Amino acid sequence: IALTLALCLAGVAVCYASPQMGTWKLNEAKSKFPAGATKNVTVVYSAAGDQIKVTTDGTNGDGKPVQSEWTGKLDGKDYPLAGDASSSRSYKKINDRTLELTNKKDGKVTSTGRVVVSADGKSRTVTLTWTTSDGKTATSTAVYDKQ
Repeated sequence: IALTLALCLAGVAVCYASPQMGTWKLNEAKSKFPAGATKNVTVVYSAAGDQIKVTTDGTNGDGKPVQSEWTGKLDGKDYPLAGDASSSRSYKKINDRTLELTNKKDGKVTSTGRVVVSADGKSRTVTLTWTTSDGKTATSTAVYDKQ
């Protein structure tokens, strides 16, 4: 009976796992970045206890490698962000396939974005908007394929 119950619970957990979870690789051909923008080549969403850990690996505008890490909940609250010009990030779950994100530096919003996983779960699109150093608004659209 215990084994049957454990298998049932494991099946339920797999069925209700977030489509955001897993490893995502940038599809550069489908993505659009302004000149000098950071490109996250790989993004990994993984469980970290009762929280989610998001690790990004990519290149900055000069082509140098960059990595960031964030661990928190999808509750709209700010959690520390390491390896990024911003000092914190919040994610807010809109629905099973959509997240909103906000990056802040010392409490001031530096960028906002939306992460949407496709209906088939095979790709995700991240649209990010920020203000450049000369005061203009910039937007990037990054498309990722599930690995």
